[in-house]
Amino acid sequence: MTDNNVNPDDGQADDNQAGESVDERFADIVDGVDIDADQATDDVPAPEELSREDQLEALLAERTEDLQRLQAEYVNYKRRVDRDRALSRQSGVDKVITDLMPVLDSIAMARQHGEVEGGFKLVVDELEKVASAHGLTSFGEVGDAFDPNLHEALMQMPLEGATVTSVSQVMQPGYKLGERVLRPARVAVSDPDPNATPAESQEPGQQIPEAD
Repeated sequence: MTDNNVNPDDGQADDNQAGESVDERFADIVDGVDIDADQATDDVPAPEELSREDQLEALLAERTEDLQRLQAEYVNYKRRVDRDRALSRQSGVDKVITDLMPVLDSIAMARQHGEVEGGFKLVVDELEKVASAHGLTSFGEVGDAFDPNLHEALMQMPLEGATVTSVSQVMQPGYKLGERVLRPARVAVSDPDPNATPAESQEPGQQIPEAD
């Protein structure tokens, strides 16, 4: 005989189990989907959003500005390197020339006494050629107009025929490297000779001939 009595609690239990099964399946589906709130917002185009062409143009302008900035930095860097290299080279030349000046002074003294001859003259000529190739020049001659930027006056000695304050004797020649004075000439100076006749054609620094 079939039991027709239905337990109401059994039906409620089945409904609860079915509801729990649906909820669990839904939860599993939701857990399997990674939802990014920002991405979800971005997926919705805003009215003011730029078109793709405008975005590409903006990106191109930004990259172009970056390249221009890098190029300017490279140019400035190269200028600094070139300037530092030139200064370093010039500093080395200055040191070598400064060390050579006492040798050149001795050569000048030997030449004044007529002792530069023979094999020694060949050495002197080569040394002076190298110094000249680096822009070294000597200055300071009797009769030059006195210039405090070029001459160091050590004493006063009269010079006949001088129409301006002039160099009357050179104790030690001066040296220039290009237009830069490395060492002033050490000289004796003379006041203008009151008996001298002014020569209008005479230029400053020109050697004044001695009176007969």
